[in-house]
Amino acid sequence: MCRVELSKAYRLLNHGPTVLISSSYNGKQNIMAAAWACALDFDPPKITVVIDKSAYTRELIEASGTFAINVPCVAQIDIARKVGTTSGRDLVDTDKFALYGLETFPATEIDAPLLKDCVAWLECKLIPEPHNQNTYDLFIAEVVAAHADERVFSNGHWHFEGHDKVEYDKLRTIHHIAGGAFFATGIALKSSV
Repeated sequence: MCRVELSKAYRLLNHGPTVLISSSYNGKQNIMAAAWACALDFDPPKITVVIDKSAYTRELIEASGTFAINVPCVAQIDIARKVGTTSGRDLVDTDKFALYGLETFPATEIDAPLLKDCVAWLECKLIPEPHNQNTYDLFIAEVVAAHADERVFSNGHWHFEGHDKVEYDKLRTIHHIAGGAFFATGIALKSSV
């Protein structure tokens, strides 16, 4: 894992991957899938994410003021599906991390756990915007730290080609379409201009 310059943090979300949002507050933690996460600004880096009013993760974010964006890969499709179809609110005496055997590691700037084996992580501090949150379920946050798996992201760019194809295809980011169907990030193309 390498630290990503905050000026390049937007590039971790710029291609629209499905993300896993982790949160924690007062000894409770949760993780959920979200398809609507987007880079918003460069300096300081900001992101947006849509989180429904019924989501337990939202309750923890609003209480703590922080959350993490974990960018999963092809090897984690089943995890994304499981945490996206289970409510942490329904789990008594456990959480999704324990239920699904998800390994985490500590963030550097916030309390929310980071999910191991993802390909990127953004540590976020909520910028309270009650009108947007209550009307549109839209959350805005400042990215206070960013990290990536240097096998597929370095020098400010994603790079999935030029390596062992089987290994690197498993590290491609995923995009949820609907009903459990996902696409993987495709080949990189460069403009000739």
